Amino acid sequence: MPFPEHQNRWTVFLRLLLLIPQYIVLAVLSIVAVITAIVGWFAALVLGRLPSPIRGFLTGFLRYDTRVNASMMLLTDRYPPFRLGEVPGYPVRIDIAPVHLNRLAVFFRILLMIPAMIIQAIVSAGWWSVAFISWLVVLIMGRMPEPLFEATSAILRYRMRLGAYSLMLASSYPKRLFGDAPEAAWSATPAPAAAPAQAGKGPDEITAGSTSVAARSATRPLRVGTAGKVLIGVFIVLGLGSVAANSANWSMDDDDGWSRSSTFR
Repeated sequence: MPFPEHQNRWTVFLRLLLLIPQYIVLAVLSIVAVITAIVGWFAALVLGRLPSPIRGFLTGFLRYDTRVNASMMLLTDRYPPFRLGEVPGYPVRIDIAPVHLNRLAVFFRILLMIPAMIIQAIVSAGWWSVAFISWLVVLIMGRMPEPLFEATSAILRYRMRLGAYSLMLASSYPKRLFGDAPEAAWSATPAPAAAPAQAGKGPDEITAGSTSVAARSATRPLRVGTAGKVLIGVFIVLGLGSVAANSANWSMDDDDGWSRSSTFR
């Protein structure tokens, strides 16, 4: 994904309305993806890998989902294409290499996902709690401030990695919510699509279009500065507060329901 770009304020203002067709398509694709993933789970238990047709569709679904959410989170002003495959020149790209899957990890995949799902739910709840403020900032400035861009990109990348792991497109566990280490080295030349993958290799970064563009990518590697890391920490704290508040509300509703039931009796 390229560095923060200027965004049309009208498309920012109407972003959620403009994305309604995308979310309708995404809802249909999600149903198909769940069914495909179930079939793929049985196949992976037997073969130790996903069959190519299943892997191809699930990769396309994850690519589509990431593009739509990148637009919704105001990381790019380019409208997501209605395509599962790669679109030359589109600023949001993901690269996922075929991997060998550990059958035991596949069998317990749902249980293994729980810690990462909790982290994702908390940080996403925190991001959404200030989403209106972020929207106002981008609307007024016409672009996303770099710390907010870094933090939002890190959250989207973690979500993408969790999706790849849950769909058995990756064997490596979701990690690096706070960005890549300073010493992380990346090649500007992407590996050929047909090249065999090493066991344990996970999905690549959210990356920009071509070889020349990838060299200028802001997310490959994803370097999150101090301000960006502080924002991620704030999102986590806000998310924990949101979860705690919702739990308290549910507890109060249950108590009220029990009291009314007891009174009625």
